[in-house]
Amino acid sequence: MPFGLVSAWNKRRRSKSQDHTDPWTYKPAERWQHEDLTPRPAKRLHGSSVFTLKEMEEASLCFSDENFLGKGGFGRVYKGILRSGEVVAIKKMDLPLVKEAEGEREFRVEVDILSRLDHPNLVSLMGYCADGKNRFLVYEYMPKGNLQDHLNGIGEPITEWPLRLKVALGSAKGLAYLHSGSAVGIPIIHRDLKSTNILLTANFEAKISDFGLAKLMPEGKEAYVTAKVLGTFGYFDPEYASTGKLTLQSDVYAFGVVLLELLTGRRAVDLSQRPNDQSLVLQVRNTLNDRKKLRKVIDPELSRNSYTLESVAMFANLASRCVRPDSTERPSMEECIRELQLILRTNSKGLSMALHKLGLN
Repeated sequence: MPFGLVSAWNKRRRSKSQDHTDPWTYKPAERWQHEDLTPRPAKRLHGSSVFTLKEMEEASLCFSDENFLGKGGFGRVYKGILRSGEVVAIKKMDLPLVKEAEGEREFRVEVDILSRLDHPNLVSLMGYCADGKNRFLVYEYMPKGNLQDHLNGIGEPITEWPLRLKVALGSAKGLAYLHSGSAVGIPIIHRDLKSTNILLTANFEAKISDFGLAKLMPEGKEAYVTAKVLGTFGYFDPEYASTGKLTLQSDVYAFGVVLLELLTGRRAVDLSQRPNDQSLVLQVRNTLNDRKKLRKVIDPELSRNSYTLESVAMFANLASRCVRPDSTERPSMEECIRELQLILRTNSKGLSMALHKLGLN
């Protein structure tokens, strides 16, 4: 199987007879596939650059507080300016000692996969730094930050329904590209899709980020059984959580949760609620296909003159099918794209008709 880097790297760490080198010793990305002899797709011509620690320090002004953008599971993220003048986001691995090996695996997976992907709805990896024990990932800079912040009052509110549909459609296109296998020959499961991993350009174009938990689907298989369930609480496919069986539909479930966030403006998990009401899916599942009840869960921040109830009902129906417990009943990402395109047209047509009736167009 292409890209067997995690299993190959683990085998090297466990083996005392084959390799006694420090696993933190820097090796170029091309040499990370130690035991995988399967032919691999050629790297993109505009592939990732390799940076030094000094370049990372210069770009981020020594990781100054004023350049700090945020913190995630991998570490801190800083805004930076490369010597070329290009503005980037620099993710600095900063993990406790017990998690360093796990962080190293995620770092290698992300470099290995992202350096081979090229799609307008995926964040571009500009390069990486593996200098001694220092690990950095360098991405294109996304000025609007992540989707969750815009829905939860931290960033600029997205009050227009067509803009939220645009974000949903862009995210769907990014996932569909991963699932198609067109980039590397076999499908890729993101495994950690969530609103904080959907970043936005200045024009609110959505781009999926954070591929550290991504899995490549074994060739000819429809599922991958994992020994450990990984991801984010609230976005877990219940089937994956209970059986360890990871499928493309696991991503569809997480996408459905993101759709619910776009519809309601609520978080995927709200720990301030009672245990049975903390999950957004459980909160709204029984109201999504009831138009009378549906009005109660529409985000009040949405501009009323930006949406039609017909388009909202169609959107809610799509979200409800994406989060069905049975993975075989969920739509594919290609189906999600087609439905979202139809929802956009339906909303636009409905608003135009309403304006026409009022004599405003």
